[in-house]
Amino acid sequence: QAVVDFERLGEHAAAFQGHDVGFCCLGTTRAKAGADGFVRVDRDYVAQAAELARAGGCKHFVLQSSRGANAQSRFLYLRVKGEVENLVQAVGFDQCTILRPAVLLCKRQESRPLEWITQQFLGVVSQVFPTAYSVPVETVARAMVACVLQPGKGKVNVLENRAIHELGKA
Repeated sequence: QAVVDFERLGEHAAAFQGHDVGFCCLGTTRAKAGADGFVRVDRDYVAQAAELARAGGCKHFVLQSSRGANAQSRFLYLRVKGEVENLVQAVGFDQCTILRPAVLLCKRQESRPLEWITQQFLGVVSQVFPTAYSVPVETVARAMVACVLQPGKGKVNVLENRAIHELGKA
């Protein structure tokens, strides 16, 4: 495990050397980092990490993005996720897998009351529609590993929420 300063990520290029696969789940919230900070973390840091990984020999990059990611979206969150997907694909990995989960179900140490209420509601909804609106983070993690062990056929594979659920069960 290497601890890096994302503000000076280029100085940590050695940490990205010699890995066949890169996994990226980096992200923050607009509430926590502000709009500029959100863009810097969720787009700029991720794109730079992907470039360093590729330069270090990474062949397969696995990116956790978001349902609805779209570089043309009017919503900052979805636009930034779409932009970073495009930037990561442009890096030129032999294979790139993008996971687009819906609402992530997880326990957090920090207090996010609205998110907690949403998760409680979606936890109940998921009993009826298990793959429609949410996904446990453990399922996403298993799907990320599975997509490397059972790679897709194309150079770029995008997995939406239902596919994440299916692959996460494997």
